[in-house]
Amino acid sequence: MTMTGGCLCGAVRYACQSDPLLCVTCHCKNCQRQAGSALSVIVMVPETAMTCEGELTTYNDTGDSGATVRRQFCGTCGSPVFTRVDSPPGMMFIKAGTLDDTSILKPAFHCYTKSKQDWVDLGGLPGFATVPEGL
Repeated sequence: MTMTGGCLCGAVRYACQSDPLLCVTCHCKNCQRQAGSALSVIVMVPETAMTCEGELTTYNDTGDSGATVRRQFCGTCGSPVFTRVDSPPGMMFIKAGTLDDTSILKPAFHCYTKSKQDWVDLGGLPGFATVPEGL
C-alpha cells in the first residue's frame, strides 16, 4: 500500500510504501500544543518506507523519558508533518491529518490520557496514562 500526504501549502509532500504499523491518539501536552488541538493522531511507519519532497524544519522537544522528540513541520505554513523518536528504532510517526486519505486509519489506543481534555470521550478504546509497556 502507498500512503501519500503533505502540508497545508503543498511545499512538503511525502509517500510511504508501507501499511500503517500502528495508529495512536496522543493526548500529551506537547502534542496538544503542537497540534493546537486536544490531541494528535499519529501513524507509525518504518523510516525506510518513506520518501519526502520539500524542506522540513525540526524542533527538538524532550519527552517524559528525557529522550529527544524531533517534531518536523513545514517552515512555510507550519503544518506538523512527522514525529521522529529513537524508540522504537527505525520507526517514525506521520501526523495523520496530513494524509491525503485518512479512511484507512483505526486508532488502537489512546496514550497520555493523564493529560487528556475532560470533554474528550475515548470511544471505548483502551487508554494509558502515558505510553504502554513495550512501545
